[in-house]
Formats: sequence, C-alpha cells, structure tokens
Amino acid sequence: MYFKSTFFEDYQLNDKRVTLGRTITETDFVVHAGHTGDFFPHHMDEEWCKTQPFGQRNPEAFSKGYDRMRFVKPVHIGDTIHSEITISEKGEAKKPDMGTVTEHVEIINQRGEVVLVCDHLLLVKKK
Repeated sequence: MYFKSTFFEDYQLNDKRVTLGRTITETDFVVHAGHTGDFFPHHMDEEWCKTQPFGQRNPEAFSKGYDRMRFVKPVHIGDTIHSEITISEKGEAKKPDMGTVTEHVEIINQRGEVVLVCDHLLLVKKK
C-alpha cells in the first residue's frame, strides 16, 4: 500500500508502504539524502504546492525527527535497498489541531536483510 495520507485522520495503524529498490552507487555515499526516498510532491513540486492551502512547500505533516535509529548491517556499493514503512503509533499533540504519527522504518537489502531500522516521528495537521 502506498500512503496517500495528508491529514492525521488519514493515517491508519499498521498501514504499510514499500518503496522501489535502489542500487547504491559511490555517489550515494556523498549524497545520502537520496536514500530516504522522500520524493513527495509537498517537498519536491513547487508548482503543485502553489495549489495547496499553504501556497508553498510546507506539508500537512512535519518531520520531528528519527528515534531509535540503528545501523544493523553495512550497505555496500552494489547493494540494492528498499524501505518498508509501517504506521506504528498515533497520538494527540500539544496543539489541538495536530496529532502525532510514528512511522516504523526498515531499510532492507537485496538479500532480505534489515540494514537500518528507526522510527520517523511526524506532527500532522487534523482535518
């Protein structure tokens, strides 16, 4: 399943998305941000964002960071990795118009081995 979640109410516990595989190149060691696979239009598409309520690149969900990040196994040049992201928690935020969402993230190599694991914390606007 691919998340089309925009607002807090759209996120459902245990929903899961799996990204496409990506073969690691030497360039990736320098440009590691590409590993996140976060190419959502609210980050990348300035023209689309102009049609949204904020009018600019400013999503309904904001990353608060990552917890419990562990590098379980090494990733080598030539390995192909993909992400498996599962909604693991939802809760209330300090602001009544926001909620919290935790995405459990696993990065998996071509042998099916987990190489990185973490929890991605989001602050998400309510409808």
